[in-house]
Amino acid sequence: MRVYPALSIRPATEADAPILLALIRELADYEKLTHEVVATEDSLRATLFGPQRVAEALIGCVNETPVGMAIFFTNYSTFLARPGLHLEDLYVQPAHRGCGLGKALITAVARIAADRGCGRYEWTVLDWNTPAIQFYESLGAEMKADWRIMRVTGEALEKMARL
Repeated sequence: MRVYPALSIRPATEADAPILLALIRELADYEKLTHEVVATEDSLRATLFGPQRVAEALIGCVNETPVGMAIFFTNYSTFLARPGLHLEDLYVQPAHRGCGLGKALITAVARIAADRGCGRYEWTVLDWNTPAIQFYESLGAEMKADWRIMRVTGEALEKMARL
């Protein structure tokens, strides 16, 4: 007989900054982007829990132990003239994948979007991450093949700002 773990989702609190940072670093390692992580516990506290919050986070637990997260923020669709939610990061530790926590996290954010009257719920996925793509498509997500992300960071952002 298979034993299923107890899953729970809760809003992250300021005390979760160390957990979130550890999960972010694990995600970056999985995505081969560790060199891009400059987040700190203090910067997470400021941006997720400070007076000018720019994003929100959920913590996913297995048997009350935090092993996953979803970080999301509000965006806006001019075509719909409605807010949307952008899922910045969804991560579940590899040892806990397949138990339903990823689905519980992504659908929890979908419920938040629906409750807030959002017209869209979007996220990005690396093109090589076939398991994630298949998971998202199994939930009804559609890959927008014609769109490409444009990004300006660091020195290039500073230079653009001075143009």
